[in-house]
Amino acid sequence: MTGTVRNAVAEALATFLFVFAIIGAINNAGDFTPLVIGFTLMVLIYATGHLSGAHLNPAVSLGAFIRGALDGAGLIAYIIAQLVGGALGALLSSVFWARPDGPVEINVGPAFVAEVFFTFVLVYVVLNVATSKDHPNNSFYGLAIGTSVFVGAATVGSISGGGFNPAVALGLAIQGHFDWGYMWLYVLAPLVGAALAALAFRLLNSHDLAKKA
Repeated sequence: MTGTVRNAVAEALATFLFVFAIIGAINNAGDFTPLVIGFTLMVLIYATGHLSGAHLNPAVSLGAFIRGALDGAGLIAYIIAQLVGGALGALLSSVFWARPDGPVEINVGPAFVAEVFFTFVLVYVVLNVATSKDHPNNSFYGLAIGTSVFVGAATVGSISGGGFNPAVALGLAIQGHFDWGYMWLYVLAPLVGAALAALAFRLLNSHDLAKKA
């Protein structure tokens, strides 16, 4: 298996595992939940990065597209795969863990800002450590990206629920942790943050964009 099909399957599988682990952590890890989520993302990035780039997140894929590291067909394939993987991870989790009594309660304004801000941080880190031609052979990218999600979940998880990822948000809505009425926020805010991060990358890395791949 090669090309876009392989990449999409890798994205679906890794996002499936990621969402399943997130829901497991929510149900079992207590105060360590943000750390478990960050570590899970880290290991899945190391496991999948050589196959598809290990986006596991439509917001990251949008950032990569704007940055110029992913074409339009790849963007569509990645997003569909990630959403399917996230939904399947949530469905499997329902076999092991009961739905919560109610979804996370949020205040729309602060939650929107939190999702934009930390998705910006996440995507900005991804683009700089995993796509920059200044250090193409680094070995720290997974740790940096996983730590970004850990910091976001630990600091603003209580404000927004700590989505930063529409595929994760879909899975958490299916499982009952996120309110379907706020799905627009969990989709729009990360995409806004991702677009801003990609524009910031392009602004600050014009030398990188000018290099031959």
